[in-house]
Amino acid sequence: MIKLYKVSKSFGGPRMALRHLDLQIPRGQFTFLTGPSGAGKTTFLKLVFRELLPTEGNIIVSGRNTAQIPQRYLPFFRRSIGVVFQDVRLLPRKTVFENVSLVLRIQGVPRREQKRRAYTVLKALGLGHRMVAFPRELSGGEQQRIAIARALINEPKLLLADEPTGNLDPELSLEIMEIFREINLRGTTVVVATHDRGLMDHFPDARRVHLVRGQMADWQEGSRPDLSEEGNGDGQTETGDS
Repeated sequence: MIKLYKVSKSFGGPRMALRHLDLQIPRGQFTFLTGPSGAGKTTFLKLVFRELLPTEGNIIVSGRNTAQIPQRYLPFFRRSIGVVFQDVRLLPRKTVFENVSLVLRIQGVPRREQKRRAYTVLKALGLGHRMVAFPRELSGGEQQRIAIARALINEPKLLLADEPTGNLDPELSLEIMEIFREINLRGTTVVVATHDRGLMDHFPDARRVHLVRGQMADWQEGSRPDLSEEGNGDGQTETGDS
């Protein structure tokens, strides 16, 4: 599903956000991407989503080299990828239905089908009754589930989540991760960037890939890496990366 070959990413200056990464994430795998803030987790996800291009190396997603995808074809490439951001990025003046169905509307899907698919995915997340609500009327947990619904409405083959529980309490965080796990069990490849060790411990069967100073290594049981803010070294320098 995802293959990185000697991938590096620089934003200028002597420090590298990512350095010479070799990594493969098979189809259907549930993977936690861990590491301290500033280690490059967000950069990794943006590279996979083709929001960024690597400075060096190649990234293959679903058999396609992302650097070779023409700009005009990016919307088609991204149809098979769902993305959940920590800050949810809901449109405040749009209803839940309008937020969730935005991608379908852009694709020209008939409104009746938009409503059917939006209701189906929202109902599965326990929010079928909130179709006409606005984001300001929702709790933090509900807003995050709306963001997940938006990412899932196209039935993506790949789901990327960037610190999706960073602003939630432990109970809601676990609820969101259980949703991701259910999605994964239905065949979707899931990659979640997080530094929440306690949350990851609830999913011992998931793969853990640790990122330090722009380089990755599989988490080895019995050797628990430091996920604190310290020790960032010459990691990511892009503003807002985690």
